[in-house]
Amino acid sequence: MTDPGVLERIEALEHEVERVKRDRSTSKAEGSQRWKRIVGVYRDNPDFDEAEQLGREWRESFRPQGDEIAPA
Repeated sequence: MTDPGVLERIEALEHEVERVKRDRSTSKAEGSQRWKRIVGVYRDNPDFDEAEQLGREWRESFRPQGDEIAPA
């Protein structure tokens, strides 16, 4: 004999799994197009330009200078 409470819980879990699967497939489709919403967001933004320049300078500070560069 099966407990009706267990059957209700199983049914609720099955519905929840279906909802999660549906949400996941929807978010994957939206995620593949997400880049289209953010391209150009920082265009003509002086704060972003400054952050980009500072990041470039920081990365270049790790490069060897002068004679340390091996000939090509």
